[in-house]
Amino acid sequence: MIAEAAPSDAADYFYAENDAPLFLQTTLQAFQDAGIPITSLQELLDLGVYLTTAIKCGKTEYSIKTATIKECSHLLERELSLFPHPPVIMLMGDVAKRSLNYIVKRRGEPHVIPPGSTYKIRTQQFFYRTQRVFPSYLQAGPSFFIEKSKRRMIAEDIRATVDLIRS
Repeated sequence: MIAEAAPSDAADYFYAENDAPLFLQTTLQAFQDAGIPITSLQELLDLGVYLTTAIKCGKTEYSIKTATIKECSHLLERELSLFPHPPVIMLMGDVAKRSLNYIVKRRGEPHVIPPGSTYKIRTQQFFYRTQRVFPSYLQAGPSFFIEKSKRRMIAEDIRATVDLIRS
């Protein structure tokens, strides 16, 4: 699974723990829902979890255009190359799934995650080379606290991912 620690100047950082932005709140809550009692991003790092975003470019609209996902996947690919053999990659949301598929397509490899509804494919086993890939729902955003079925599925997926990391 892939988490990002805050740099030394955390006040200007999206994942900064000082002001507990929504992304941090929902991520910590998702891990707690999965039975993993963490309270900080550092504790996630200590578990061997690295979080990152699939889109590194500025978002200008509510939805993210296909061209933006494709272009930003180059930046994600460079970042992922820093971790040549993670045991697990967890893709939180459709944009993350599409980004990974763009990366493997450029390498001439078949799609890792087939198109389709996350709830239909999330329990299937997918691999990118030797790494297990878990498609799941996005844990960030206000809907996390509203959509209880998705929140439960996110917790199940995180639990399965962390169990695999620990084994």
